[in-house]
Amino acid sequence: DQEQVNLGFHGHECNNGMHFCGLYETEQERDEIILAYLRQGLIDKDEVLYTPTERSVEDFYQKFSTQFPEDKSLLHDNPMLTLNTADDLYYENGNFSPIRMNVNLNAFYEKSQKEKKVNIRTTAEMVWALDNQLDKKQLMAYESRLNYFIPGKPWMSICMYNLNRFDGKTIMNVLQTHPYTISKGGIVTKNPYYVHPD
Repeated sequence: DQEQVNLGFHGHECNNGMHFCGLYETEQERDEIILAYLRQGLIDKDEVLYTPTERSVEDFYQKFSTQFPEDKSLLHDNPMLTLNTADDLYYENGNFSPIRMNVNLNAFYEKSQKEKKVNIRTTAEMVWALDNQLDKKQLMAYESRLNYFIPGKPWMSICMYNLNRFDGKTIMNVLQTHPYTISKGGIVTKNPYYVHPD
């Protein structure tokens, strides 16, 4: 019985506790999802966590401010907005561990809820996973574990996959670990390829 939250684009609402796969081919398609999603979170005073790995932080600020000039003040000195690098979030100690990610995300969650219930919305451009040293099985293990971690929490997550950067086999594996997809034009659909980790 999670509350309904506004995704921020095309009037889409969903229950909290959702894990989405965002699929895109161009920067415009990516930003149509990400910028509006993050803006809505900041307007709603959610705890917002964004990991830009295809762009600089400066580019994010510039594109956000251009698309939403009336809301650009939301970006500055806002304690509810956290911008991470891939190294900071995913490669602590120089390596990736799905189990450690769960521990760290849970610590982030518990800290965010200490004073009162706060909605959390996270997103990342997943091109960091193209690192040649990363075992793709570890990536899929991480994505799969999120389907235990996120449901039941005031948490939404969109994992953004560039269809021009990932091969078809990887995308099919990605689809099996995400209950819902967001595709070109910000279309949200229940994912028929999803396989529950049980």
